[in-house]
Amino acid sequence: MAAPELHRFTLDNGLRVVLAPDRTAPVVGVSVHYDVGFRSEPEGRTGFAHLFEHLMFQGSESLEKLAHFRHVQSSGGTFNGSTHPDYTDYFEVLPSAALERALFLEADRMRAPKITEENLRNQIDVVKEEIRLRVLNTPYGGFPWIWLPPVLYQSFPNAHNGYGDFSELEQASLDDCAAFFDTYYAPGNAVLTVTGDFTVEQAAEKVHDHFGDVPARPTPARRSFAEPAPQAESRRVHTDPHAPLPAMAVGYRLPDPATDLAAYLANVVLAEVLCDGDASRLQQRMVHQEPLVTDISMGCGLFGAPLDARDPDTLTVTAMHSPDVAVDRVLTALDEEIERLAAGGPQPDELARVAARWASSLHREHDRITSRTLALGSSELLHGRAELATELPNLLGAVTADQVAAAAKCLRPDSRAVLTVPAAGGAQ
Repeated sequence: MAAPELHRFTLDNGLRVVLAPDRTAPVVGVSVHYDVGFRSEPEGRTGFAHLFEHLMFQGSESLEKLAHFRHVQSSGGTFNGSTHPDYTDYFEVLPSAALERALFLEADRMRAPKITEENLRNQIDVVKEEIRLRVLNTPYGGFPWIWLPPVLYQSFPNAHNGYGDFSELEQASLDDCAAFFDTYYAPGNAVLTVTGDFTVEQAAEKVHDHFGDVPARPTPARRSFAEPAPQAESRRVHTDPHAPLPAMAVGYRLPDPATDLAAYLANVVLAEVLCDGDASRLQQRMVHQEPLVTDISMGCGLFGAPLDARDPDTLTVTAMHSPDVAVDRVLTALDEEIERLAAGGPQPDELARVAARWASSLHREHDRITSRTLALGSSELLHGRAELATELPNLLGAVTADQVAAAAKCLRPDSRAVLTVPAAGGAQ
């Protein structure tokens, strides 16, 4: 993937700006990534970061409720936001003629979102309904990203449910909202990314016009969420009344990408060698040959995307299997394949396949301006280098067989978490 032309500057209020011009199509992407996610929310207020994301769409000092939606949609654009372990993002994709409109909308709510008691109560109800729909009333809801962390981690930031507990959501107050906004939604705690059809001079001028007068506020010191690695296997059972088949998730701690990016990327390649596509080792053995599972996947990051969080991050394996297959039988096969990879490393054709699939996937993904904008913004915020988003294919292609074997040796049964989900109404 060709590296984008990147331009950076920082406003006087601390807002970091990344511009990535691309004149090939008359469209622009604008995103703001705030350095706050599930792990930053206060104890006793689980789900607050996600709730606050909803509140940021409820109007601002200049716009009434739903006006943001109308302005984007009437311009032929799309918009959304999402909450992650270490950041919250907001974005618009619009025709390039509407660039200034997107910048105005993001600056306006960064300056002063309209958070009222009515909006707060309404959005608490909306979030509760989202939890009912996506977690409580659907098979495998929240699996594994909600239910696996408390098995692998000990501290509240790493282990708690980022979607939130109903009783804690209901206790949220306007004072909580004001404190959260003042602490985490300062310009100096954010990265603005603009991609697409514009000149650097034009975009820089408009960014200064709209964001330059957003008042500066103190930026919180970035907390470390580090905790000791597990010293034994930990197991837990989660009851899902809607699960048609037993399921399991296995979690391992990943190396810190800030201090050992090469080791982290070796785990990305390891996961692909073991489980990506029909030719992968786990798919061949556990789906086609024995078979032990009906479905199995493996990847870095609780949300399935590598480098989407700071340390600590999680390598996850998830599988669904017949009630006739015992969990330990699946775990034994997993351990044997990991040990085989640790002993012999991947074959050259396996590494080549992984590199080709990643390059193809990321080229295709970054052809979409939404994905490109969000990837550049999150990479700049989390890792200090937006370029990492486009360097990933080459970095993964440079991972060696020895590095993958070394990564496999670290995936030990005595330092992992195992979450099991029995089939509804059945024993496991």
